[in-house]
Amino acid sequence: MAIEENEFIANRLEKLTGIREMGIAPYPAHTPDRLPIEVLRDTGETEEVLGTSGRIMAKRKHGKTVFCDINDPTGRIQLFINKKNLDEAGWDLLGKLDLGDIIWVSGALFVTRTGELSVRVITLILLAKAVRPMPVVKTDADGEVHDAVSDPDFIYRHRCIDLMLNEDSRKRLASRSRIISAIRNYLDSDGFLEVETPVLQQIYGGAAADPFVSHYNSMDEECYLRIATELYLKRLVAGGIHQVYEIGKDFRNEGVDRTHSPEFTQLELYEAWTDYNGMMRRFEEIVQAAAKAAGTGLVINFGGHEIDLAPPFKRVPFVPALHEKSGENLFEWDVEKLSALAAKLGLGDDIKERPALLDKLFDHYVTPGLIQPSFVVDYPVELSPLAKQKADDPRITERFEAFIAGLELANAFSEQNDPVYQREVLEKQAGSSRHRKGVVDTEFLYALEVGMPPSGGLGIGIDRLVMVLTDASSIRDTILFPHLRREQ
Repeated sequence: MAIEENEFIANRLEKLTGIREMGIAPYPAHTPDRLPIEVLRDTGETEEVLGTSGRIMAKRKHGKTVFCDINDPTGRIQLFINKKNLDEAGWDLLGKLDLGDIIWVSGALFVTRTGELSVRVITLILLAKAVRPMPVVKTDADGEVHDAVSDPDFIYRHRCIDLMLNEDSRKRLASRSRIISAIRNYLDSDGFLEVETPVLQQIYGGAAADPFVSHYNSMDEECYLRIATELYLKRLVAGGIHQVYEIGKDFRNEGVDRTHSPEFTQLELYEAWTDYNGMMRRFEEIVQAAAKAAGTGLVINFGGHEIDLAPPFKRVPFVPALHEKSGENLFEWDVEKLSALAAKLGLGDDIKERPALLDKLFDHYVTPGLIQPSFVVDYPVELSPLAKQKADDPRITERFEAFIAGLELANAFSEQNDPVYQREVLEKQAGSSRHRKGVVDTEFLYALEVGMPPSGGLGIGIDRLVMVLTDASSIRDTILFPHLRREQ
């Protein structure tokens, strides 16, 4: 399929043909030795001939002198290109260059009369001709940006343009990388082992969610993209890997909105000889390590709120909080009454499962008020089939979810390791839930029957954590290539 043409693309394609006719390869395989632009700027004025490369971001002609700005990931520098300093072929090539082209130059460094460090170019090589014009974004003398590329659909669909022109996006996605590295360093230094578990699974489990369904041709069986890594990781704890984690993609075939993506990155960790109190401490320490890596400090701004990340985080008991905010003891209500309330509140009239209803109602009444970092603790057993019950009240489990500015960031349990009880719960769940379709993960239960030590488990949404630490308004801003409808 040919490149769609308009007058701008046609003009660049014509220049590309002219460059080839000059005997110049417009896309050479090799780049001469180069220094990052940051190194040139740190070097300052010098008569030494240095080479660098970058993308042309601005071009200004003054008689027989052309000024260009080029940039690379480390910074931007001005080029001073005078006809007397270039050979004829180089000057002719310069006339066929446009914004967006990638070039290599060499020359000495000097400071112009306006105080701008510049390369006095003596050699010019084309490395890549851009045949599609990029948007022109201008920054004035006061640092104000004009004509910024801000359309969300365009940014998500053409991330190359976003990263090229929007410094905030580059910083955010660099912060994401540093945050993940910091989490790995924190866990590795404390004895955790990072593992990989199957993405394609015969039985999906570890959460209540709809999966993406596929088919394994050679085995002629249905399979699924995982919705969580939990059950595999706990099998490893039973096998003697007592500190284990995975950072990887999970997939849920559900809605897309400001805080949900069908493909997302999650950290799950499991640790023997501890419980959900130990997981609260782990979460607080992970958030501190991530904030340090992002360069934010412990007081941040997110969603218009000033957030203090200093531990300890507030504890909010689930049942009393819902009772207080709703004014009703909703746990005494039957499914029909809960469903009617949810419909009245505009939370959906198709929710028929009691756990899902209680969860939705909690999100409506309580979650919006959880601005400062908070652990919602002690969930009812019906909402937590994989968690340990509290010794003094079997109706309540040792589970928490972590919230900041109303956004759920983590889910954790004192892990259920009673194989008889767990089998009963999972079989009941499989028979009543649309998610399980009567299927129970017997391999997971086998591992529990072998014996799993008392353990705590914690899952953290990495994309949401990045949202909080970079003050992103949408989860899509933290994912390089979020899912979009195909362009017609």
